[in-house]
Amino acid sequence: MALARVERDPAGAGRFGSAVPPLCRQRPCALGVDEAGRGPVLGPMVYGICYCPVEKLQALEALGVADSKTLSEGERERRFELLEAASDTLGWALHVLPPDHISACMQQRAKYNLNELSHDTAVGLIQFVLDSGVQVAVVFVDTVGPAEKYEAKLRQCFPGLGVTVRPKADALFPVVSAASICAKVARDRAVKHWKFVEDLEDIDRDYGSGYPNDPKTKEWLQRNLEPVFGFPQLVRFSWGTARELLQHRGVPVKWADEDPEEDPAAPPSLLSYFARTTPRRPPHRFFHERSLRPLAEL
Repeated sequence: MALARVERDPAGAGRFGSAVPPLCRQRPCALGVDEAGRGPVLGPMVYGICYCPVEKLQALEALGVADSKTLSEGERERRFELLEAASDTLGWALHVLPPDHISACMQQRAKYNLNELSHDTAVGLIQFVLDSGVQVAVVFVDTVGPAEKYEAKLRQCFPGLGVTVRPKADALFPVVSAASICAKVARDRAVKHWKFVEDLEDIDRDYGSGYPNDPKTKEWLQRNLEPVFGFPQLVRFSWGTARELLQHRGVPVKWADEDPEEDPAAPPSLLSYFARTTPRRPPHRFFHERSLRPLAEL
């Protein structure tokens, strides 16, 4: 089963792909890149790529691929089955980014925003396919941020490839539409089969769409907020909707000041016990016999 890995472990699926068709190791290929789940407060973001020999692009278009957002869930599933059936000429790869990883990246001390994470994930997937032996010749990408800058970045990373980055590329290039369908189907299954590591009893899965402005999603977040520990791992803590709920309904935490220079009564810092100190040399006999001491000790 193509997406069994996602259903078995949605949070740990990582990067994986289909078998590479032998034809794609021999003929110049077109590759499309798109993502699903960039905006939701719930669930992973999934990046997908799809590739086929350049001369097979018309056959790909004949499968009826389209921007996944314009298709119903049932239509996306049927299109994905058609893509799977064309495995002799077409391949795909996915990278599932779990919610806690997204939030950790966005909240780390060194700034690493969602655009940078998206760009690096796309670069990693393209390199993954190249390393698998696919003869990629041209790449089409749905833009994240300014298209010109993103295209320049990809050209710098892959100087031997023709790169085209466009807004709404999933509606312009069939190979990007196919990547969009792969990513969206994988994300839908990841959310549907999500494993709650928190071992919550009888948790409901009536999430709604997962987008912050969905009333069902907001209600689910309110029902599943634990005042001390926050939300289940399914939730992106870095999203404004989640942060606001935590601020209003979570238990405030006060951190003790452990700096003895600012608070003399505070216990010494744990790091102070591991600090390296220079051993003090005993004074020369000349100073000891004459009871001479440094001014700093007087």
